[in-house]
Amino acid sequence: MRKLAAAVVAAGLFASGMGVAVADSPHKLVMRTTGVGFIGTYQWEHPSKIPSGLHVKGSLRDENKNDGHNVYLRIKVEGYPWGEIRGVQKKQVKIDRVFSDGAVLKTNNVRMHACIDRGSLRPDYCSKERLYSRR
Repeated sequence: MRKLAAAVVAAGLFASGMGVAVADSPHKLVMRTTGVGFIGTYQWEHPSKIPSGLHVKGSLRDENKNDGHNVYLRIKVEGYPWGEIRGVQKKQVKIDRVFSDGAVLKTNNVRMHACIDRGSLRPDYCSKERLYSRR
């Protein structure tokens, strides 16, 4: 009887460990509009991984080097304000960041888009806002 109980416990631990080991695979992420482009991947990290949340990795690029405007990536997790990752004029910036706000583990949706900072007098120009969902 003890051997049977030990076998059942071992099988349960093995099965629960398999679920923890499986994480979401990276998904391709391309956002582009006049003057700015972001090419990379996004991936939902498993809640047991520290830090956990939405992992965004790629390159943010100023595609119109002569316009004099900065570029940035905007990201919004439900219940939180928009966050920004700033780029540099006339250059490409590598991004490898995990958005680990507490809401990331409780929500299924994150919104993102790439933008051009055109100054205070003219509105910024952004790519189409996209919704990314946890499965």
